[in-house]
Amino acid sequence: MNSIKNTTTSKLPNVKTTIFTTVGNLARKNNAIDLSQGFPNFSADPKLLQLASNAIKDNHNQYAPMEGYYPLREIIASKIEKLHNKNYDPVNEVTVTVGATQAIYTAITAFVHKGDEVIVLKPAYDCYEPAIEINGGIPVYVQLEGPDYKIDWSILKSKISSKTRMIVINTPHNPTGRIFTKDDMLCLQEILKNTNIILVSDEVYEHIIYDGKEHHSASRFNDLASRSFVCASFGKTFHVTGWKLGYCVAPAELMHEFRKVHQFAVFCVDHPAQRAIAQYLKNEQNYLDLNNFYQEKRDFFLSRLRNSRLKFTPTEGTYFQLLDYTEISQETDEELAKSLIVEKKLASIAISSFNVASRQDGVLRFCFAKRKETLEKACDILCDL
Repeated sequence: MNSIKNTTTSKLPNVKTTIFTTVGNLARKNNAIDLSQGFPNFSADPKLLQLASNAIKDNHNQYAPMEGYYPLREIIASKIEKLHNKNYDPVNEVTVTVGATQAIYTAITAFVHKGDEVIVLKPAYDCYEPAIEINGGIPVYVQLEGPDYKIDWSILKSKISSKTRMIVINTPHNPTGRIFTKDDMLCLQEILKNTNIILVSDEVYEHIIYDGKEHHSASRFNDLASRSFVCASFGKTFHVTGWKLGYCVAPAELMHEFRKVHQFAVFCVDHPAQRAIAQYLKNEQNYLDLNNFYQEKRDFFLSRLRNSRLKFTPTEGTYFQLLDYTEISQETDEELAKSLIVEKKLASIAISSFNVASRQDGVLRFCFAKRKETLEKACDILCDL
């Protein structure tokens, strides 16, 4: 009798264990300082933790509504209206999700059919392409060019075909840290006008922008908003990535299809955490002050590297910084990242894994959402290279 292993065909034959798991395991094995995966090593606001504790003690421990706790959906809609002048109906156009990754996966699953093409800007966070492929879609790549990773919109336009079902964008962009300007969004809007192409806008780092720059959400632009799933993360915003709590907004006709998948994928999201976030969002400074909070960390990190042999352009958003190591080594980024962990006890991410054909850009990605003492130790290692 054939075993199950011998008779099963993988739906994702080329997918390996995510680089974040691989690097994280290697970092732990070597007791390395971990600036690889995007999570803080400091605590969330005690007020938020107390709100979650209160919700548990008040026995809000059963299923939340499938669409999400309604007061949380209301305040999400209010936040977007204040920031981006776009009104979403909390009843039919806002859904609370298990982080932004589930929102992105659900949007892709709801609309991508076998043979549909989905345009992805590379380097890209690694959850997009598997979601496209498992639904029978075909990723179509637009490779951004370093060192600034700006978008050539004429190239993107040339990639659109009669099979293009969807485009996935990410701003602020992981791993490069650049943000889409107003002109970028207007170019995209013009390209998509008079098409039926759906936009998935990954805006996980919406509240982490530096140097007085501004986040231009797809929600701000009427035609883009009419075709967009905007996906965001409270876990990233409020230093509680382990809560896996996010949201998605979209026009009612798109959200209707989204919820068909959502209800059977997860049904609903952690109830006490939703109630805690709903209360916490009432104080707008809890998210409006994040820019300054993280800019201090970015500036401290980069100030300690001024005398190193690494080159960099300060990141515009996210809590990631690319560092160019080409004056230090001609190794591939995978080789250098591994040797840094094993020999120097410092973990980072090789971004070639996010590029088309693992293209080498001579840069590594570092997360600076860490305590000051962690960043100091990391910088001491980097300055010795």
